[in-house]
Amino acid sequence: MPSSQISSANDEIQLRVLRLLKANPQMTQREMAEALGVSLGRTNFCIKALFERGLIKLHNFQNSRHKLAYSYFLTPAGIAEKGAITARFLKLKMAEYEQLRVEIASLQDEVAEIDAEKEAQS
Repeated sequence: MPSSQISSANDEIQLRVLRLLKANPQMTQREMAEALGVSLGRTNFCIKALFERGLIKLHNFQNSRHKLAYSYFLTPAGIAEKGAITARFLKLKMAEYEQLRVEIASLQDEVAEIDAEKEAQS
């Protein structure tokens, strides 16, 4: 996989994790993995990377139902990075959309030509 695709895949998973954590800071990694449709290991790796980069901070607390639980909070750097990733992701998706729009128009033209050929043969 080209490095630009790896980077955009990492951006996407990081953006999705940051969005989940912002919406639900007490979400477990298992819940995140399930919501993201990725492995628990990949989720853990992403959380660790975000933590090491100073984009999120962890707060652990005692809970009667759980022996140890965590809350994840976006740091100011995390909020800024979320914005930057969102901008990159939007640019990528807009480019993909434009490519799809062109492909759809081409396919519609092709279908119209085939229909016209069928009509001419009838």
